[in-house]
Amino acid sequence: MKIDTQTPDRRRWLTRLLAMGAAATANRAASAAPVPSSGAPRLGGSDAPHKIVYQLNQADEAYQEAIFNSISALLKKYVDDVAIAVVVWGPGIHLLARNPKRPVPELHRQRVRSMAQAYGVQFIACGNTMHTVGWTEQDMLEFARVEEVGAAAVMELQEQGYKYLAW
Repeated sequence: MKIDTQTPDRRRWLTRLLAMGAAATANRAASAAPVPSSGAPRLGGSDAPHKIVYQLNQADEAYQEAIFNSISALLKKYVDDVAIAVVVWGPGIHLLARNPKRPVPELHRQRVRSMAQAYGVQFIACGNTMHTVGWTEQDMLEFARVEEVGAAAVMELQEQGYKYLAW
């Protein structure tokens, strides 16, 4: 059977299918990769030509929606050529909690999960904020990465070539 790769919808579908396969392969390879000698896995670690780190530090729905829309636009434009990290602290931390102490719209929870699992967007929770709220790593969604200091995570990602975007 011949596949029509000239139709834009099919081309997009094939691109996404290939991207998901590549992401799955990369995830398997990353999970088997040795941990750096410092004992802590390296943040970011992407060789994508475009890298961006977002700050998400508010619980406001419209604020979060604007960030999600920006991430979606970047994923659409760059497909596999972009590495995206979102460092979450302050009132925004509830977005990554299994049982948030503030209301979090279900649509936002779904978008975060989809971005993390289907597109490889890194969601990094600030350990300091978690400590303030009384949470541990087990209180966070399974794909959320916890870093001791959210601001330090942003700085380290910038040192690796990520561009910083704060709303």
